Amino acid sequence: MAKQRIDHDRLFKELLSTFFEEFLLLFFPNVYEHIDVHHLSFLTEELFTDVTAGEKHRVDLLVETKMKGEDGLVIVHVEHQSYAQRTFPERMFLYFSRLFQKYRRRIVPIAIFSYDEHHDEPSSLVVQFPFLTVLDFRYLTVELRKLPWRAYIRHDNPVAAALLSKMGYNEEEKVEVKKEFLRMLVRLELDEAKQRLLFGFFETYLRLSEEEEAKLRNEVSQMETKEAKQVMELIVSYEQRGMEKGIEKGIEQGIKQGIKQGRQKGIEEGKLDVVRRMLAKGYDVDTIHELTGLPVEKIERVKG
Repeated sequence: MAKQRIDHDRLFKELLSTFFEEFLLLFFPNVYEHIDVHHLSFLTEELFTDVTAGEKHRVDLLVETKMKGEDGLVIVHVEHQSYAQRTFPERMFLYFSRLFQKYRRRIVPIAIFSYDEHHDEPSSLVVQFPFLTVLDFRYLTVELRKLPWRAYIRHDNPVAAALLSKMGYNEEEKVEVKKEFLRMLVRLELDEAKQRLLFGFFETYLRLSEEEEAKLRNEVSQMETKEAKQVMELIVSYEQRGMEKGIEKGIEQGIKQGIKQGRQKGIEEGKLDVVRRMLAKGYDVDTIHELTGLPVEKIERVKG
């Protein structure tokens, strides 16, 4: 089965547009200090065609706002880059020039790099001669893989929580990173929609194996009682949602498989397959009964 392609730009755009103020506060406090966050307005996507290369590029995020104490509008342009590209500074300048040509406003350009490799990304494009500097274009940058994840776990900031999944941890630290993410999520006390957004973003980039999930549960159980209870409730809540989706998928597959055998038999086979997987994960019979709707006796038979 082909691996599903991740739409990195869409995920980052959703995260940063939902928590734009928090993004600026976390990485660019000097910008945040001067921007009037009460006048944020998200502009429509801009599509630019590179005639020479025959490519089309879509600007990731454009935010119109004001500077504190000023009447005129400015634009903040955030560009997410999920792979290394030698000509990226040129692309940032082309975006800047075309946006300036259209809006005729001051623009704050920001680039956020999320790929796993370590590169020294430039933050400028300079065109010069021995006798003249024609262009000295600069932009702000965030290189996530270079950031020490532990330095961000005390920030009660939703962007910091989500982006732990893309920061500089090693394989041995994955369980600890997720545990700290869950603790941050508990402290933030966000509404369900925003919580789902952060959880979905994190899980896209940092997913634990079953063995690692078991280790996580064990470590959570050894935390302070109140916090451990809240974090465990969060884990169970999202596991149950995952199981519910699994049940729906299992039923759907069962229906397809059961077309030749009879619809009802196919549905039941789908549910029984889900029951086996839930039992393997340690769910009790009552919880499985509640989620699948199957009789307790039938679940007990599968278990036995």
